[in-house]
Amino acid sequence: MRSSNILHLGIKEFRSLARDPIMLALILFAFTFAIYSGATAMPETLNRATLAIVDEDQSPLSKQIADAFYPPYFNVPAMITTRELDARMDSGLDTFALTIPSGFQRDVLAGRTPEIQLNVDATRMSQAFTGSGYVQSIVRQEIRSFVKRYREKESATIGLAVRARFNPELNKTWFGSIMEVIKNVTMLSIVLTGAALIREREHGTVEHLLVMPVTPFEIMVSKVWSMGVVVILASALSLYLVVQGLLAVPVEGSVPLFLAGTALHLFATTSMGIFLATVSRSMPQFALMVVMVILPLDTLSGGVTPRESMPEFVQWIMMAAPTTHFVMLAQGILYRGAGFGVVWPQFAALALIGGVFFSVSLSRFRKTIATMA
Repeated sequence: MRSSNILHLGIKEFRSLARDPIMLALILFAFTFAIYSGATAMPETLNRATLAIVDEDQSPLSKQIADAFYPPYFNVPAMITTRELDARMDSGLDTFALTIPSGFQRDVLAGRTPEIQLNVDATRMSQAFTGSGYVQSIVRQEIRSFVKRYREKESATIGLAVRARFNPELNKTWFGSIMEVIKNVTMLSIVLTGAALIREREHGTVEHLLVMPVTPFEIMVSKVWSMGVVVILASALSLYLVVQGLLAVPVEGSVPLFLAGTALHLFATTSMGIFLATVSRSMPQFALMVVMVILPLDTLSGGVTPRESMPEFVQWIMMAAPTTHFVMLAQGILYRGAGFGVVWPQFAALALIGGVFFSVSLSRFRKTIATMA
C-alpha cells in the first residue's frame, strides 16, 4: 500500500464530485433545507391544525367555545355554514369541523345533554388522533366554566415539581434538527461512495485504474476517506450554521468529539455504500437498494422511536447496525454533554462494526475488480 496513491485517488474523487452538480445539490439540500424543514414541520405533534366551526346557535357560549381555539395548536377557526362543511372536508381544507346546534346554550343551562358534532379528517392520522382529544377537552372546559360562571382550578393532593432535563422547553426542534443531521450523515455517506464507484464503472474509468499500479485496497480506502471528509465537513457546517445558528438549538457537548464519532460511523457506512455498489448493476438499482437499507437503519436505530419500545429481537438485531451506536453516541454528546468516558463503548462498537463492514466490502470489491480485469 502506498499512501501517495490513496491521497491522489482521493483527490480524484473530490474532482469528480465537483463536476457532479446533482450530487452537490443533494449535499447542500440534505444539510440545510432538509434539516430546517424536518426540525420545524413537527408532523407528529398538533401544530396549527385547521379547524372550521358551524355555529348554528350564535350564543355567548358558542362564541366562547370558538374563541378557545387559537395558535399554536390550532389556526384561528373558520366560521362556515352547514353547506360548506362537506365540501371543505372533501377538499382537505379542514382537519376538524365542529358543529354547534341551534339552542345549544339553552339546553346546557336547562341541564339537558345536547350533542356537538365533531368531524375529523382521519387521513391526517397524527393530528387527527391527538387533535380530537384536544378539541373534546377544550369544549368541555369552556362549557364547565360557562355554567359555573368561573374557570375552576384543579386542586392536587400532592405537589408535583416537573423538571425537564436537556430540553426544558420541550421543544421538538431541539430534538428533530440533530436527528436530521444524524440521518443525513448516514444517507449521504452510503449514496456518495456507492455512486462514485458506479459512476466510474459506467464511465469506464475503472478499467483505467486496473492498468495503473494501484491495488483494490488503495482504491477503496481513497473513496472511503474522501467521501467521509465531504460528509464530516458538511455535517460540521450544518451543526454550526443551521442547527446552532438558524434554529438556535443549544448543543451541550463537544462538537469535535461528535465529529470523531462521526468519522468512525462513516468508516462503516461508506464501506456499506461500496458493498451495495458492487452488488448493483446500475444507478437505478443502487438507488432502490439504498432505500431498502436506509429505511430500517433510520427507523429502528432509536432516532425515530426509543429502542426500548421495540421487540427485543429487533433490538438485538439492530445492535449489529452502526446507526444504533451512532445515535446513542450523538444523543449522549450533543444532548446531554457526555464525554468520552461515557460514550467509549459506542466508539468501540463503531470501530468493530466498521472493521467488519470494511473487510466484507473489500472482499466483494476485489471479486468485482477481478471479473472486470
